[in-house]
Amino acid sequence: MPELPEVETIRKTLKTVLIGKEVKDITVYWPKIIQKPDDTNLFKETLQGQILEDIKRKGKFLIFEWTDIVMVSHLRMEGKYGIFDENEPIKKHTHVIFHFRDHTELRYNDVRKFGTMHLFKKGQETTQKPLSLLAPDPFEPNFSYNLFEKKIQSSSRVIKNILLDQAVIAGIGNIYVDETLFLAGVHPLTLGNKLKKKQIRAIFDAAVITLEKAIAEGGTTIRSYVNTEGEIGMFQQQLNVYKQEGKPCKKCSNIIEKIKVNGRGTHYCPTCQS
Repeated sequence: MPELPEVETIRKTLKTVLIGKEVKDITVYWPKIIQKPDDTNLFKETLQGQILEDIKRKGKFLIFEWTDIVMVSHLRMEGKYGIFDENEPIKKHTHVIFHFRDHTELRYNDVRKFGTMHLFKKGQETTQKPLSLLAPDPFEPNFSYNLFEKKIQSSSRVIKNILLDQAVIAGIGNIYVDETLFLAGVHPLTLGNKLKKKQIRAIFDAAVITLEKAIAEGGTTIRSYVNTEGEIGMFQQQLNVYKQEGKPCKKCSNIIEKIKVNGRGTHYCPTCQS
């Protein structure tokens, strides 16, 4: 699943080429992707004539700001956006096409069809689901250490599951949780309410550092993620524990292990994260 760094890379790429484009029409091949409104014809009618003014992000969500409408998009497992000339062949698994008046198209491709799109009037997008359910992500001004610490200290869940909870910290998924906990030196099965303050501070700082590095490298490619220009993210070259099981730890040379935490593959160094 694309996480915060991948989504941020996509946002930046799309913004450089899409701002100012006007929607002429929309084609929807898989209506279930359109979550709000539940009528695909209304979805099309609402966006026709809208001009794209900005693209923002919150956690793993892309936020397309049109003239007076906001579209909130989640890529889920395999979603991708691509920009094409209208005469280019449509690839398999293309489910939504935004046709622009300049004869270009924004195409949404999703092998698993899990992605979602919601429309809101401007100003209402953060007060309703899905964005209303999210905590701040590490790059928002209101990302507060005090609130982060309070949420962790009050939880009896293991820290791996706490950090995957988008109501605690938005944007981090399986890859970056594992990398964050390695950098912080915290075992993924440690209970939140058993962590010391200095450990929570280390996790907070490690999350920001890990995500900043990943954004700088364009995200992580583990399976099929590429940005809209077809460039593969390079942060996978810097992964310390994720998908590194059986290999020596870069810090201590002991072997990286893999366990399951709530069904999720979890990678850690038993020496550095004791």
